[in-house]
Amino acid sequence: MLIRILDFLLETFFFLLIAAALLRAWMNWVRVNMSAQPGSFVMAVTDWLVKPLRRALPKALTRSRVDWASVLAAAVLALGYALLWGLLFGVVLGATSWASALGPAAFVSLLAFALKMLIRVALQTLFILVLGYAIMSWIQPGSPAYGLLARLAEPLLTPLRRVIPTVGGLDLSALVLLLVLQIGLMVLV
Repeated sequence: MLIRILDFLLETFFFLLIAAALLRAWMNWVRVNMSAQPGSFVMAVTDWLVKPLRRALPKALTRSRVDWASVLAAAVLALGYALLWGLLFGVVLGATSWASALGPAAFVSLLAFALKMLIRVALQTLFILVLGYAIMSWIQPGSPAYGLLARLAEPLLTPLRRVIPTVGGLDLSALVLLLVLQIGLMVLV
């Protein structure tokens, strides 16, 4: 029971950190004001890792529209989660020593675990954003929260709207995207 609690807490902690780094990258991509919420929270949670990475990256990458430092921070956090999880729970391919734990198979397994975590966090974060956008569009479409969620969700929904017609004046693109994201999570697991 204690192991399951520790696993849950570790996963939740890293999930929030990875999601914050990915959200920071996405908010920078769509040019959302980072001084308002949730931008200031996301920056406060991720600055400790993003700022040093931004200084270490080549200037060509930091001038790009993509916030590579935030994306790299999310990847580093996912790798850190995989490594810590493997060390805490002894699941580095059943290795009994550091020499065997750091072999090529363990390294590939660690990278696959980290990549799976990164993709899962990205899909779940997008799911939450789109779900929040859909709910806010029904109950309070004039609110500032709706405006923020619309800025974050619209780049994902616009291509779907070109393909999916409105039915009776109802935009089904958010529902379709939620289904696609859920299927992606099912395939990942």
